[in-house]
Amino acid sequence: MPRPEKVQAVADIKESMEGAEAVFFTEYRGLTVKAVQELRKNLRESGAEYKVVKMTLAKRAADAAGIVGLDEYLVGPTALAFAKADPVATAKALKDFGKAHDVFVLKAGVLAGAILTPEEVSKLADIEPREVLLAKFAGAARAPLYAAAGMFASFNRTAASMFGQLLDKKESGEFVGDAPVVETSLPAEEPVATETAVKAEEE
Repeated sequence: MPRPEKVQAVADIKESMEGAEAVFFTEYRGLTVKAVQELRKNLRESGAEYKVVKMTLAKRAADAAGIVGLDEYLVGPTALAFAKADPVATAKALKDFGKAHDVFVLKAGVLAGAILTPEEVSKLADIEPREVLLAKFAGAARAPLYAAAGMFASFNRTAASMFGQLLDKKESGEFVGDAPVVETSLPAEEPVATETAVKAEEE
């Protein structure tokens, strides 16, 4: 029967797995204490937590969380990086650390329930940060609005110019001469009586 502390340890690891945006599995064998402290610091800055756990407990926690296919990665001295904010930033921190420390091994990752190979984690690290992508998305979303606003502004300027020219022509008399003759609705044989003609008839 598992001891209570082991049961609690498995529950804690499972909770960390389920609460993380992504989980990355690393081998820290050969790293100095100072290097591990540097790695922890870099991961904290990316919004991640780095824990060294027993592999038997990690396997139980993964099984309890419904994550399958990790057995081949949960061997040797393995530590888990739980990305609580941005998986891309955490993957980048791990990749950059690996470039500076040859003994550090990035084994695999779990993102949205899918197992990521070391190559896929490396590609994830190369994606632009979330803030940059959001900024680009926001810019792309605003672009049509800016284009429409520019089009309407251009239309308004053109319309104002056109109406201004028409008013100038009207004031100069040029527009009246060019204007088309509008037919009246009154028949030609019934001319409109003027006020003088009406008074003459009355007399």
